Amino acid sequence: MITNTALNEIKDIMGYLDKTPYCVTRRSLYSAAELYDGFNINDEDSYGNCFDGKVYQYYQFTGCKDESVYESLARSLHDHGIHAALSEFFELHDPHCCVGIMGGHALLRTDAMYHDIALLSKRLTEHGFIMLSGGGPGAMEATHLGAWMAGRTLQELEEAIAVLKVAPTFRDKGWLSTAFNIINQYPQDKFVSLGIPTWHYGHEPSTPFATHIAKFFENSVREDNILTLAYGGLVYTPGSAGTIQEIFQEAVQNHYLSFGFASPMIFFGKQYWTHEMSIYPLLEQLTASGKYKNLLLTLTDDIDKIIDVLSQFSPQQQHE
Repeated sequence: MITNTALNEIKDIMGYLDKTPYCVTRRSLYSAAELYDGFNINDEDSYGNCFDGKVYQYYQFTGCKDESVYESLARSLHDHGIHAALSEFFELHDPHCCVGIMGGHALLRTDAMYHDIALLSKRLTEHGFIMLSGGGPGAMEATHLGAWMAGRTLQELEEAIAVLKVAPTFRDKGWLSTAFNIINQYPQDKFVSLGIPTWHYGHEPSTPFATHIAKFFENSVREDNILTLAYGGLVYTPGSAGTIQEIFQEAVQNHYLSFGFASPMIFFGKQYWTHEMSIYPLLEQLTASGKYKNLLLTLTDDIDKIIDVLSQFSPQQQHE
């Protein structure tokens, strides 16, 4: 029998859950329109008035880590619903066609690598792949810009990047407005891409170029999903601490064949991955010594090579 004390506590919990600015019973992925509902494209400072901005403010106010038991429950329920929505997404889309691009959030829109990532993503999307990233700025934004511009000409992609260059980083005024300008200038509903951002890094706005957005509170859950869902392979572009963490986390999954097969690990940028950040030679050494097994490694500067490796990959062949 439920005591009056327990009943009152249940009422308190339900009252708390009802007042959060986010829906704890949500069972669908976000769209950019939902996240940025309330944002005025002519007023960059209006970000704080949109849904995403309000949730981030609330996240900071209630404690990024040391939240109350009620808030912890609310966030867990929300993230559980987003995880369920991801499962539904992959009931409609083949997870083996999902390719992730990893790279730095600080990559400038003016950087040549930003252009190369967008072009690679565009071409992979046109080849039938579903592009996945952490859903933020930098290399992540370039991934979804490329997917958004799939089916259009190279000139149109370059024109879009030229517009975006006026605000090179997410800290520059106009970063979000210019993205929405491109979306409005080049509307599309044919190609999908999946961004998986987090309010843990809420100071980095989610890219509106992603057509489907799985935004989590818990960053560890988010990180695991990014690497787990890229069944079709991962492309590593220049990055720092976060990207390196993702490299070795994925290497462990492939080593143990955690999902029954190993996916390609492609390193885009020979100079960077062999000299500036000599991760690739280390992985080769660890593989040769038997410390790592089942790693499908590629190092290249060639977009055509990346597309070829990913197109030829088949999980079924690993069991033949």
